[in-house]
Amino acid sequence: MIAVAILSLLLLDNHVVHDWTLITAGIVGVAPIALQAYQALRVKVVSIDVLVTVAVVGAFFIHNYEEAAVVTFLFLFGAFLEQRTLNKTRAAIKELLDMAPETALKQMADGTFTEVEVDEVDVGDVLLVKTGAKVPVDGTVLSGQGSVNEASITGESLPVSKEAGSYVYAGTILDNGTLQIRAERVGEDTTFGKIIALVEEAQDSKSKAERFIDRFAKYYTPVVLIMGIAVWLISRDLELAITILVLGCPGALVIGVPVSYVAGIGNGARHGILLKGSEVISDFSRLDTIVFDKTGTLTLGNPSVEEIVYYGDNIDAAKVCLASVERESDHPLAKAVLAALEDTSSAPVSDTAVFKGEGITALVMGHRVAVGNVALMKREQVRLTDQARADIQRLAEQGNSLILTAVDGELKILMGVRDPIRPGVKANLQQLKKLGVRHLIILSGDNQSTVDLVSRELGFTAAYGSMLPEDKAAFIQKLMTDGHRVAFVGDGVNDSPSLALAHIGIAMGGGTDVAIETSDVVLMNSDFSRLPHALGLAKAITRNMQQNIAIAVGVVIILLISVLFSDWINMSIGMLVHEGSILAVILNGMRLLRYRLRS
Repeated sequence: MIAVAILSLLLLDNHVVHDWTLITAGIVGVAPIALQAYQALRVKVVSIDVLVTVAVVGAFFIHNYEEAAVVTFLFLFGAFLEQRTLNKTRAAIKELLDMAPETALKQMADGTFTEVEVDEVDVGDVLLVKTGAKVPVDGTVLSGQGSVNEASITGESLPVSKEAGSYVYAGTILDNGTLQIRAERVGEDTTFGKIIALVEEAQDSKSKAERFIDRFAKYYTPVVLIMGIAVWLISRDLELAITILVLGCPGALVIGVPVSYVAGIGNGARHGILLKGSEVISDFSRLDTIVFDKTGTLTLGNPSVEEIVYYGDNIDAAKVCLASVERESDHPLAKAVLAALEDTSSAPVSDTAVFKGEGITALVMGHRVAVGNVALMKREQVRLTDQARADIQRLAEQGNSLILTAVDGELKILMGVRDPIRPGVKANLQQLKKLGVRHLIILSGDNQSTVDLVSRELGFTAAYGSMLPEDKAAFIQKLMTDGHRVAFVGDGVNDSPSLALAHIGIAMGGGTDVAIETSDVVLMNSDFSRLPHALGLAKAITRNMQQNIAIAVGVVIILLISVLFSDWINMSIGMLVHEGSILAVILNGMRLLRYRLRS
């Protein structure tokens, strides 16, 4: 209609068609804006829509129909582009939703497999997954072999081999092979379901900066309206007054901060990094200290026994006792011990007692058995010979974790267990230092010699061994009391108190429930190299947010100064610049979707 009005004046010199077409365009354009303004006023909020509605009505009053039509067109077109661009920043969560499985091949009572809705699958059901299909639930492989693309969970596109006993996640894709799985988690309880819920929650959450800007806009907009009225009362220039209303719209300021957070959280989701909300990002970006657990974080978490030393006689019986006790434990070191003992038989275990950070005691075949570290031996008053002390020192200096086994108060077995350091960790730690982390600290339950060896190899600021979970939590509390901004990186199980206590808890997740629920940041595939990316992304999001605030405030200041001290600004140009600033902050925020940490 605006185009028709302009052409009717230029080609036909028809002022009637020109004016009435612009009047119609202005009315059609202002109607939805006025409706939004009315709804805002009903809840006692003076919104941007109120300013634009008043400005357009004022333009009609002074017969400036062209300004009224152009302003409403630019405002609506800007809102349309803004919504489309924001939808692009939410592409990551949309991709996750598209990966959600909808159907499953469920084994029926007669043994056949029938396609059903995924909502009809219950825990314990047996499902068939064919090549190219999505895994519908979290579960254990019963039979078959294949390669599964776990990008939706871990952000890593390389396929992972699966066989009987392997665990699979909902939303992953079977690239080749055929699997039968038993459903263990279904629906929203699956790891995939929790990831979607967390990302959606994170994108909808608001930081202190966003809440401040919301409050600012709530009071700023009425101030602009009052300023426009004051200008009209003083100058009696209605066009100047309504131009100020248009120029003072805080649209770019309101949209600039959330678009940065939404785009950044989307980038993290694509790379297997869960950032639990914008408040987490704000704290994460200001870290100066990162504290690490050692086992499963700096190391691979797949320890193996490097050396075994035996003392005294009846060693075979001691092996049976050790194997029996370790079969009661799910600790990674227990698996390494059982692998070293191979086919050693086991016996019934009773009166089990677990001592955090020390080990376990139990009764096996009528004998009191203690399996753990030196601290447990002291607790059990086990006498250590000079030879045993020398062996303990030697294995510790070689970087081994120590497992001692005593039967009826006598040391029988000493094992040195080593967990390889994750490849590339040293380079990743250097990246963290470049990103401004001044203090890198290890806290571990291992002996001090082992921890010192890892610390020297990787270049840590400080390292502390023989730390119980409560000792770690107390250490972190002291760091925070001393004014440090602290993150703790752990495996999300034994270190949950420290993860919860630190300013930022970072879990090497592997998709575990505790990792997802306890921490603030989750590295879904336990890939240590994602940690520098996560920190760099948090800093980039914060910078981007600050840039958007500067753009938004700067444009408003320039426009208001221009309208008061120059004559090149009118309503249409002001609205065009205003909408341009909104698109500028959105496009600036979208750059975060392509963020990659520079090496």
